[in-house]
Amino acid sequence: MAGGAGARFWPYSRNERPKQFLDFLGTGRSLLQLTYERFRKVVPAENILIVSNILYKDLILEQLPDLRAEQVLLEPSRRNTAPCIDYAIHRIKAKTSKANIIVAPSDHLILKESEFLNVINQGIEFIEVNDSLLTLGITPNRPETGYGYIQVEEGVGNLRKVKTFTEKPNLELAKVFVESGEFFWNSGIFLWNLQTIERAFRTLLPEVDTKFEAGKNLYGTPHEAEFIEEAYSSCPNISIDYGIMEKASNVYIICAEFGWTDLGTWGSLYEISQKDSAGNAVLNCDASFYDSKNNLLVLEDGKFAVIQGLNDSIVVESNNILLICKKEEEQRIRNFVNEISIKYEGKFI
Repeated sequence: MAGGAGARFWPYSRNERPKQFLDFLGTGRSLLQLTYERFRKVVPAENILIVSNILYKDLILEQLPDLRAEQVLLEPSRRNTAPCIDYAIHRIKAKTSKANIIVAPSDHLILKESEFLNVINQGIEFIEVNDSLLTLGITPNRPETGYGYIQVEEGVGNLRKVKTFTEKPNLELAKVFVESGEFFWNSGIFLWNLQTIERAFRTLLPEVDTKFEAGKNLYGTPHEAEFIEEAYSSCPNISIDYGIMEKASNVYIICAEFGWTDLGTWGSLYEISQKDSAGNAVLNCDASFYDSKNNLLVLEDGKFAVIQGLNDSIVVESNNILLICKKEEEQRIRNFVNEISIKYEGKFI
C-alpha cells in the first residue's frame, strides 16, 4: 500500500512526492524501495502489486523499474485501506482462485530483516491451511500513544488468538496496556488466503465488496480504469482494521520483535535516530547546539544550523518551508497542513 499523502511528515513530504518515495535514512533508497526489496526475498517480483494514488504511477515505475505497469493499481481518490485492499483482492481473484496474500504498508522500517522474514514465513504456513485472518503484533517497549494496540488471549508461543483492538489510547491507558503484558502494537501488516479474506469482505463489509465485485469481468482489461473511477466515487472511506479486523471472530496474531517502526510521524523518526549527549538528533545536515536538548533537526543536504535555547522541538526545512514545532504537539501538523492548504490554495502543500 503506497497511496498515503504523508501529511504528518510535512514539509519534507509533499503532495507531489509523499514520504513513501523519500529516503529518510540516507541509504539511497526510498521507503517504498526498501519495502519492495524486503518482500522480494519471499515473493516473486511478478506477484507483487503496488496500490497507490493515480498521481504516483510514474514515480512508482521510476523507483521500481522491475515492475510492469499492470502491477501498479491506481486509485482515483483516497478511501483508506479497506477499498485499497479489496481492489487488490479482486485483481488477484481475476488471475487465480487460490493465493496466499501479504498486505503491507510501504512506509515501515524493519531493522531485523531476517527475524521479520522468519515471521512472514511462519504466517504464510499458518494462513495456507487455516481459515483465519492473521496480523503481526509488535512487543511494545514504551507506552506509545500513536499506535493501535491488540490484546491477545492467554496461551503459549507467539501465535495467539486476538481478543480486542484499541486504537491510539491516551498515555495512562497505554501505560496499563504495556504493564499488563497482554497487549501488542498493531503493525498494520496482514496475512490471509484469498478465500478467507473474500468471505470476510462479503460478510462484514458488503458495502465495499459489492462495488468491486461488480467489475469482476473488467479487471485486467482496458475498461478497468473507468470502472475503478466509478467504483471509488461512491466507495466509503473506511480502514481494514475498523471494517474487518475488529469485527471478525477468526483473527489471530503472531507476536514478534523484529525492529519494527511505523514511520508515521517526526517523533517516530526521532526515536530511531542517533542522538548526541543532550538528546539532539540531526538528519541530512550539520549543526551546533547550545543550551538545547531533545530536538530533531532536518535540513537539506549541505546546510548548517546553530540552535540555542531550544528544547523538545522539531525543526524541519524543505525547499521554501521552515517548520518549528514542539514534539509533544506534533499531532497538530496535520491541522497546520489543512489550514495552510486552504489559506494558500495548496501552494505550500
